Amino acid sequence: MVKVKLNDWKQDYQMDEAYKALRTNLQFCGADKKVIAFTSCTPNEGKSNVTFHLAASLAESGKSVLLIDADLRKSVLLGRVEVDDEIVGLTHYLSKQEKLADVICTTSQPRFHIIFSGIVPPNPAELLGSRLFKEMINTVKEVYDYIIIDTPPLGRVIDSAVIADVCDGVVIVIEAGAISYRFVQDVKNQLEKTNCPILGTVLNKVDYSNDVYGKYGKYGKYGKYGKYGKYGSYGEVEK
Repeated sequence: MVKVKLNDWKQDYQMDEAYKALRTNLQFCGADKKVIAFTSCTPNEGKSNVTFHLAASLAESGKSVLLIDADLRKSVLLGRVEVDDEIVGLTHYLSKQEKLADVICTTSQPRFHIIFSGIVPPNPAELLGSRLFKEMINTVKEVYDYIIIDTPPLGRVIDSAVIADVCDGVVIVIEAGAISYRFVQDVKNQLEKTNCPILGTVLNKVDYSNDVYGKYGKYGKYGKYGKYGKYGSYGEVEK
């Protein structure tokens, strides 16, 4: 296995506590929720940052964690680590160029492993919907306590729904004040067509500078979040 060094992933106290709360909420979803996909409505909502820090936080708590970068179209995860060796990733495995053991990277955080996305393929949705991907998930479920999958924004491409079909749950990351209620509903409706339960949402990039956290009335479109009650909300995790 290639070993990568994590850049300084620790947040300030407030953010660290938020990720601990997020991991606790995931654990309360049940022991059968091991494979969890994260998606968003659009790019740049902070989804990859959330998955990376959540996976590291779970590993810090003593869980064995595999983070899979399944955003085969526009990955940013590799930029969060330091690596000296050549990295092969998920696309190399799904195209049968590499073995599974060769695409799993260890990290400087104990119990935290990563599969990076690899090269950009011409057929990402087909690879993610393949029998080989499903078999890979079934294999790693026997090894790790949690498999966290970073998927592309569902508001742009169908990949997340394809991946969700083999997951135990999915979480939607929403940038505070940037995404309309209707857009979130469209993404939720798309996910509900899969066999994967929606576990909740993460309200990301919350601005605390003006005490917005205590003034949710200003959010307007987010005022209708009561309809999300049956899914829960995991809270605010990013400045």
